[in-house]
Amino acid sequence: MVVIAFAIRILAFWAVQHYSRVPVVTNIPFGYETGRIAQSIAEGKGFSSPLSVETGPTIWLTPVYPYLLAGVFKICGVYTYRSLMAIVTLNDIFSALTCIPIFYIGKRLAGTAVGACAAWYWAIFPNAVLMSFLWIWDTSLAALAAALILWATMAIGDSKRVKDWIGYGLLWGAGLMVNAAIFALAPFLFMWLALRVRKKVPGRQTWLKLPAVALIFLGIVCVPWTVRNYVVFHQVIVFRSNFGLELWLGNNDRVPDTWSPDLHPNDYAPEREKFAKLGEIEYMRQKQSEAIQFMEGHPRDTLRFFWRRFADNWMGTWEPLQDRWSKLSLVNRSFLASNISLSLLSLLGVLFLYREKNEYAFPLATFPLIYPIVYYVTHSSLRYRHPIDPVMVVLAIFALAYPVRVLIQRSRNASVPSRVMGSNRNITETPLS
Repeated sequence: MVVIAFAIRILAFWAVQHYSRVPVVTNIPFGYETGRIAQSIAEGKGFSSPLSVETGPTIWLTPVYPYLLAGVFKICGVYTYRSLMAIVTLNDIFSALTCIPIFYIGKRLAGTAVGACAAWYWAIFPNAVLMSFLWIWDTSLAALAAALILWATMAIGDSKRVKDWIGYGLLWGAGLMVNAAIFALAPFLFMWLALRVRKKVPGRQTWLKLPAVALIFLGIVCVPWTVRNYVVFHQVIVFRSNFGLELWLGNNDRVPDTWSPDLHPNDYAPEREKFAKLGEIEYMRQKQSEAIQFMEGHPRDTLRFFWRRFADNWMGTWEPLQDRWSKLSLVNRSFLASNISLSLLSLLGVLFLYREKNEYAFPLATFPLIYPIVYYVTHSSLRYRHPIDPVMVVLAIFALAYPVRVLIQRSRNASVPSRVMGSNRNITETPLS
């Protein structure tokens, strides 16, 4: 699965480059802030300057992926085609490796067949194939991290070994240093684990001690980054600083539909100058204040934007389908249809899990129900949703398999009474014979 998934991604990248070669410049396709921070690191200026001008140290992103890209820049050159090839290859590897946790999540959830089908679907899933090279961002690595965290969550609840919980905490910490948005899932998954351990693992206080060990080691991974932020900016910022800007971009009086990309300081000189003048932290604070004021003063607009971003997150478009469909090419229609069908099937998968009273229903449902909320409030993109796509693929395959599972179970239940009746008949008839 992994080898074939990797081959599909490499071939897709080759085809796109062959027919319409992507120009290699500072923001295409190297992810704007990600590429510029990586450039600063590679040039010896430290973790700084996320915009097109030098603005000093930054906390715009968590550190793992910018440092990874900086390493590629160091070896292959800053914003070169060789760097593009190298980082896309790494992204393709991350995306292909995601087949492994998907398989084991599906297997633990409903058996080998569901796990295998989910992993094979991931191998050809259009979002997974395209995201690895359309955006040089943490997207593919974050999807792998989120899938590994769910796999570990499903497995760790049966363990009472402290070393397993230490590893679980380290995995969480590494995932958060890749993509801090995953933290929204942590309270729910740790709560579920504590309740599960309380039922399955003997010991009066074990259900508190083991999750606490994981949380401690999660913190150990994150503390160095938080300390760096405090030393540089003189205040506690655990993960990232840019929430205020993202909230304002999606909630201001110049938002045309879901957000206002033209106002981003990457592209809009007045905002870029304001960012450079105020400094990152004060700029983000002001943007958050402006966004909250707009939301309080324009509740109807805020709800409309919220609804459009909700639709965009799950369908890939906020426009009514009857208006959008006629404008799309066959390829884009297929892409849109795959996203809509995945969303509907994953919702069905959640409902079927609860109907079946599956023990893993809660942690799987947490991903699609909780993770996207921050993007409904700020602004949405299929790229932002991608870290939960592996879970959605498992849920979709489970939904498709559920009717078959029900029929098989009914046939088994029907055959058991008949066998029991047959054995009883033989017992009663034996004396007479």
